[in-house]
Amino acid sequence: MESVEIHRLAREGSFQGMPLNASLLQTHISWVLLSGMKAFKIKKPVNLSFLDFSTIQARKQACEKELEVNQRFSSIYQGVLPVKRRNNTFCINGAGGEIVDYAVMMRRLSSGRKMDAMLAAGKVESTHIVSLAKLVASFHRSAEIIPLPLQLSEMVATFDDIRTVTRSVIENLGAGYGELIENAVAISTQFLSIYLPRLNERVRLGFRRDLHGDLHSGNIFLYKKPILFDCIEYNDHFRQIDVMDEIAFLCMDLECFGHYSLSEMFVSLYCEDFPCFQTETDNLIFVYYKCLRANIRAKVLAVTAMAAPDDKSRDKTLRLCKKYLDLLSSYTGQLAVPPLNVEVES
Repeated sequence: MESVEIHRLAREGSFQGMPLNASLLQTHISWVLLSGMKAFKIKKPVNLSFLDFSTIQARKQACEKELEVNQRFSSIYQGVLPVKRRNNTFCINGAGGEIVDYAVMMRRLSSGRKMDAMLAAGKVESTHIVSLAKLVASFHRSAEIIPLPLQLSEMVATFDDIRTVTRSVIENLGAGYGELIENAVAISTQFLSIYLPRLNERVRLGFRRDLHGDLHSGNIFLYKKPILFDCIEYNDHFRQIDVMDEIAFLCMDLECFGHYSLSEMFVSLYCEDFPCFQTETDNLIFVYYKCLRANIRAKVLAVTAMAAPDDKSRDKTLRLCKKYLDLLSSYTGQLAVPPLNVEVES
């Protein structure tokens, strides 16, 4: 489906014969329709460097995979339903008509309980971190162990993918941020070349597992028992990672919001239930993973900004992208490799 059709579905479409009357949210790869107590997620027909949703079959398979991997830890995922067109109208799971796409159906939760919103409002407390650390540690302990060794070329390529947005970053944030990206890429390659043996020793110790892969504050609801959602379905490699890589993403996000004490608390409580730091080198690797995750968030936001529907949304997204790039720079400065000094004007 295309954007115009999605908007028509939201405004005029139906769900099982009843008017949908949905509000519409979107990410760089999906649309989310919010209707009553339901949320419906539909993949955009995009082909990017890290995924291909360009065909309806690929989108159906991605929906089915999303259901499978998220139901491991979340009860809000309820099924995959066809989106149909009949007599120039659209419906979800209605009778008759041509199937034009597929939607993942979820139970709708309160947007006010999303962790990123609560962080922005200063409403995240230590009790939330206690519950979240225990939940994530429990999921990680039971997750499937992936014994496959990490490949240097793949890890370098994952980090270096941020170069795909360098031109846009320079155009919108200035040449200094292009230099920042190149600096981070150079340090990453050097770091991985030095520390790959320890990274793969951790694989042999069972720390590489089939996890969430995208565990940041925007993918967590903070109820009495936290709810994780929206794990990566489109690329197993992005999900089958070191547990330290996973928690680094959340800690990086907390630090981006300025909550360094909550980040430290989360790591400490998580390690009480699932110790994953064994050597001094592991502490350095943790910083590298935070660096990687700041890279990924900045890249996603740069892509999102390019597709923003208006200047206000674009400017807001770019400000957040800049924030993650600044954090990326701060992490590269902590890595035990010769620094490549880059100054960025604020």
